Amino acid sequence: MGRQYVIAGNWKMYKTAEESREFVRALAKEFSDAPGLTVIVFPPFTSLQAVSGLDPRVHIGAQNLFFEEQGAFTGEISALMLRGLAEYALVGHSERRQVFHESDGDVNRKLLAALAAGLKPVLCVGETLPEREAGQTLDKVKGQLDRGLAGVTGGDWERVIVAYEPIWAIGTGRNATPQQAEEVHRHIRGTLGEKAPGRAIPILYGGSVKPENSLELLAQENISGVLVGGASLKVDQFSAIIRSGLKLLGA
Repeated sequence: MGRQYVIAGNWKMYKTAEESREFVRALAKEFSDAPGLTVIVFPPFTSLQAVSGLDPRVHIGAQNLFFEEQGAFTGEISALMLRGLAEYALVGHSERRQVFHESDGDVNRKLLAALAAGLKPVLCVGETLPEREAGQTLDKVKGQLDRGLAGVTGGDWERVIVAYEPIWAIGTGRNATPQQAEEVHRHIRGTLGEKAPGRAIPILYGGSVKPENSLELLAQENISGVLVGGASLKVDQFSAIIRSGLKLLGA
């Protein structure tokens, strides 16, 4: 199998349903489908119905989910509710961990719930600036992987994606250098190789990804794609990042 790239955009708490629909229609006009390329957008829950099935080249993911199937959990959305609307689901994004105080245990339960419902979870891991400066990056990321992926077995590994997001680089304009990102991705690749030998699990980089740095990031050996924040909110910027992937695929 040749090189594969996943170009994903996390819209966070931006875009109404109509804005989301217009964005996906406009984005689909900006790139041609190619073997080895997967484009995903993660709109707010309120936009999922509007964009689901809109264009086969633009896959849809949810930004979060709750780990119970149903119940008295006001304001929460279960994996079962997402089936048919989304194909992917983010779990453990740093904002969920930091702002909403989700633990590794919570993240693991969400990941397993996503898999049980047939969704493809994107597990986010990453360190804070103090942790990086203290030389704890690789240990922190390995711990998040060990706890977040606990209980994943067999064919479920085929649907798992990992996203490395150094927390100090998210929305700050300060990104890890391609070499810094590659070092951590290589470490993640090794850890995943021990857990799921022979599985080609995509590992995405996230953290102030822009058109200007996307090509060099994607060219790194162990970077299988990018999870884009702010730049995924603008059609021209996100499509430029997609074209970086297409260029490296020779498409």
